[in-house]
Amino acid sequence: MRVVFDTNIYVSALVFPGGRADAAMQRILGGIDVLVVSPAIINEVLGVLAEKFSRDREELSRVAVLFADIGEVVKPRFRLSVLPDEPDNRILEAAVAGRAAAVVTGDKALLALGVYRKIPILTLARYLD
Repeated sequence: MRVVFDTNIYVSALVFPGGRADAAMQRILGGIDVLVVSPAIINEVLGVLAEKFSRDREELSRVAVLFADIGEVVKPRFRLSVLPDEPDNRILEAAVAGRAAAVVTGDKALLALGVYRKIPILTLARYLD
């Protein structure tokens, strides 16, 4: 399954290993699902790790390389304005551009959509089930 993870999934997996977000990443690393990611998502994750978790440049570089290694990087050719929080729109753009089968998030605004352009928006628990 082609899947887009929201920033909160990546941050949880990287900062709190061993949890559910880490289990989701293991599905990608194990080849069960294909990760779809965009430059905007990568930049947001790196920004959160730097600002909120004081990660240094070296660690951020490793994370950026990890994305390129494990995910399919797509470059959306359009901008969406579906939700008021702009980073949420970048998640939807990646999902549409990458023809994802699902978006996985803990974000309440994204989850409230339920489905966007026939792409289901799932909680982490539902994705792992």
